[in-house]
Amino acid sequence: MAGCVARRALAVGSRWWSRSLTGARGPRPLCSAGGAGAFPPAATTTTRRHLSSRNRPEGKVLETVGVFEVPKQNGKYETGQLFLHSVFGYRGVVLFPWQARLYDRDVASTAPEKAENPAGHGSKEVKGKTHTYYQVLIDARDCPHISQRSQTEAVTFLANHDDSRALYAIPGLDYVSHEDILPYTSTDQVPIQHELFERFLLYDQTKAPPFVARETLRAWQEKNHPWLELSDVHRETTENIRVTVIPFYMGMREAQNSHVYWWRYCIRLENLDSDVVQLRERHWRIFSLSGTLETVRGRGVVGREPVLSKEQPAFQYSSHVSLQASSGHMWGTFRFERPDGSHFDVRIPPFSLESNKDEKTPPSGLHW
Repeated sequence: MAGCVARRALAVGSRWWSRSLTGARGPRPLCSAGGAGAFPPAATTTTRRHLSSRNRPEGKVLETVGVFEVPKQNGKYETGQLFLHSVFGYRGVVLFPWQARLYDRDVASTAPEKAENPAGHGSKEVKGKTHTYYQVLIDARDCPHISQRSQTEAVTFLANHDDSRALYAIPGLDYVSHEDILPYTSTDQVPIQHELFERFLLYDQTKAPPFVARETLRAWQEKNHPWLELSDVHRETTENIRVTVIPFYMGMREAQNSHVYWWRYCIRLENLDSDVVQLRERHWRIFSLSGTLETVRGRGVVGREPVLSKEQPAFQYSSHVSLQASSGHMWGTFRFERPDGSHFDVRIPPFSLESNKDEKTPPSGLHW
């Protein structure tokens, strides 16, 4: 089908889609190779020839799965909005929005330096601004294609039993920034394949978008609000590598007659340049309100040393940290290597680890 590219070219074209669709004037076809993914039209005949023929899966026929809409510059997307992720290329659907405070140290780079202290660590004064993020479901068909670039089990909870370190995850649940969303429409009544899609959303052709929240979704959001809420986002760029950190409080457990507080943090690394770089090391410093300062060094992150290039510009992962105090801070650096063997350090913006004052019992599973 004209104007379509094959599934494996998804990440390659993601940067172009984000730029070109912003100025879109009308509907554009969104295509897939035999249900393997969703894609925009190619930019030119040359681009289409470069991206599609070599990578097209054998025996797959490109099919239209939806029509692009013009991305919203203002306002927010509603529950049920279908979208393509502008960086990772997966299909998804919006469950509900969060209003987060974005602390962008790139914007604050001209501000005067603060005095060094355990909370700020000599960083520049940063004022948070409100920014919209979304809780979304990822199409299960696209998960295998993005697993090397982004974790599809990024949302984790503490298990509700004696093992204080046990965690469980909800596959295919993600947090997405407003600018990550490339909206589209579909005539399919079940356009996203995820076990929670039909539990959470109901098709209603009189609505726009035509998928509305079931009572199940509202109840689940209300019950798990303390453990899902995205409140603070921290961002900083060094040497054209942007690091975004989103911390989440997970709850407190008792272990050996003491309280242990748990957080997870999601990190996205983005290469804003065309040069290829590879993450080699991480260096964390973790300050606890109890007065302890821990240093953690290691190779890569979550067992990987991702390469960030123009074709694959981003990598996203989640990890966890525990403290024997109700609050603390984390900061540090990632060490990257250039093709010539030289290294440089990228700052991880300092972020707070705060516990919920009105703590409730963490969820024990997905049961209704």
